Amino acid sequence: MTFSERYRAIDSRDARFDGQFVTAVRTTGIYCRPSCPARTPKPGNVEFFATSAAAHEAGYRACKRCLPEAAPGSPAWDLRSDAAGRAMRLIAEGVVEREGVSGLAARLGYSTRHLNRLLTAELGAGPLALARAHRAHTARMLLVGTDLPASDVAFSAGFTSVRQFNDTVREVFGMPPSALRARRQRAQAPTPAPGLIELTLPARQPIDLAGLFAWMHARAVAGVETATATSFARTLALPGGTAWFRLRAEGTRLRLEARLTRLGDLPVLVARVRRLFDLDADPLAVDEALSRHPELADAVQRTPGMRVPGAADPHEMLIRAMVGQQISVASARTVLTRLTEALGERIPEHEGTDRLFPTMAAIAEHGADVLRGPAARIRAITGAAAALADGTLVLSTGDDPVAQRERLLAMPGIGPWTADYVRMRVSGDPDVLLPGDVAARAGAAALGIPADPAGLVAWSARTAPWRTYLTAHLWRAALPSARTATVPAAAAERLGGEPGTPPAGRSRPATPVTEGTGA
Repeated sequence: MTFSERYRAIDSRDARFDGQFVTAVRTTGIYCRPSCPARTPKPGNVEFFATSAAAHEAGYRACKRCLPEAAPGSPAWDLRSDAAGRAMRLIAEGVVEREGVSGLAARLGYSTRHLNRLLTAELGAGPLALARAHRAHTARMLLVGTDLPASDVAFSAGFTSVRQFNDTVREVFGMPPSALRARRQRAQAPTPAPGLIELTLPARQPIDLAGLFAWMHARAVAGVETATATSFARTLALPGGTAWFRLRAEGTRLRLEARLTRLGDLPVLVARVRRLFDLDADPLAVDEALSRHPELADAVQRTPGMRVPGAADPHEMLIRAMVGQQISVASARTVLTRLTEALGERIPEHEGTDRLFPTMAAIAEHGADVLRGPAARIRAITGAAAALADGTLVLSTGDDPVAQRERLLAMPGIGPWTADYVRMRVSGDPDVLLPGDVAARAGAAALGIPADPAGLVAWSARTAPWRTYLTAHLWRAALPSARTATVPAAAAERLGGEPGTPPAGRSRPATPVTEGTGA
C-alpha cells in the first residue's frame, strides 16, 4: 500500500486494515491501529510501520485508547513466503525464546548478522525486537483477558523475569501492568476453573464458523479431538509438555480455553490455534477478489468469510494427509483413530480426550504393525515418519514453500497433490490450487468452471493470489453432487493422488465428504 492509500484508510477509520500496519504520530509519540477513533493527524505528522515492533524501535508507544496489539494478526505473514514472512511465523511459534536468534537464523538459512539486517530493512525491527513485541502483545492479552497473577502473566508471555515484563509493558504501553489490567472491562462470564486459561481471540469478520467446525467434526480423531457444531477441542504436544485447548463460538466471537503443562507455551498455542482456524486471513479482500468472477459470485455470497483450516502440528499434518490419500474422509478418520489408540501416549482424560497423536518415532517403529493396506503405502507413511523423527525431512511453518514442496516430492509415496495440500495447510499459503483433486474438479463443474486439470489451472490464474480460497469454495460446491460423482481412472496418481480416488484402473462413487482428504 502507498502512503496515500494508508492515509485514506486511517482517515476513514477502516477496521479492515487493523493488524496490517500501524500509524505513528510524530507530535504525540504514539502509534495506533488504523481504526483508532482519535482525530486523524495531519499527513505531515504521520509515518506508517509494518509492525508494532518497528514503531517501538522508532521510539513510539502504543495508544491507550485503541490498543493496536489487540487487533488480529497481519495476513501478510501468510501471503509472504520470503524470509521476512517465514521469520514472523517462526517468531510467533516462540523460536527466538527457545533457540535464540541464532536458532531462528539457522532455520532460515542465514547468518544472525544478515538476518538482523534483512528484517530491519524489511520490517523496521530486528528479530529480538520483533520477539519482544510479540511477548508484549501476549502480556496485554493476558492482563486484560484473565485473572492470572502478574508473575504468571510474565512467564506465560515468554519473559524471563518479572522485572523484564514490567519494564517492557511500561515502555510499550506507557503504563505499568497493574494500570493496564485496571483498564479492562470485566466480563460477566463465570470464573474459570483452577488451572484453566480463558481468552478471547480476535478475528476479522465475516468468518464462516459453521464451515470451520463442520470441517473439524468430519475429521476429528477420537481420543485426540472432539468437535461439535460450535466448538473444537484437542490435545497437543508443545515444547514445554502436554496441552489441551478448546475453541468455542460465542456469537461471532471465539473463546479459547486452555490447560498447559508449562505457562510459557501459551504464545505457541495461541499462534497454532490462530493458524489452525485461519484467523488472520483478510476475508473482505478474498471475497471481493473472488466475487468479481460471475462463476463465483453466488458461492461467495452464500458463504462469506470462508476460511481454510491450517495445521496444529506440521508433522502430524503430513501423516494425516498421507493416510487420507485415495480413501474417504470417514475411512481416513477410522485409520487415524486406530493408529492413535495403538501408538498414542495416554494422558489424563479431559473433556473426551485422553491421548496424544502418535509421535513420529512411534509411527516409524510400530506403524507397520497397525496400518492396513498396500505395503508400498505403509512403507511410505512409516518412512516419512522416520525421516521427520531423525531430522532427515524438515517440515515447519517457516519453510520456504518451493523448497518444502521439492523435499516432499523427493519422498517415496508423496505426489503433487499431497505436497501441495500440506503446503496449503502447514504454511497457510493462500495461493495453492489442487487441480487434480476430485472434489475440487466436481465443484468446478458445478460452478461452470472448466473441470479438467489443465482448464482449471488456466482459469484459476485470474483468482491469484487467492487460489487456496478458490479451492475451498470448489470443495464446498462439490458437496451436493458428491453422492453421484465418479472418478475417472486417469485421475489417480500413485500414492500422491487425490482423496477419495480409487486405485488406477477403477472408479467408484465418491464419498459425500470429499473435501480434499481424510486429514
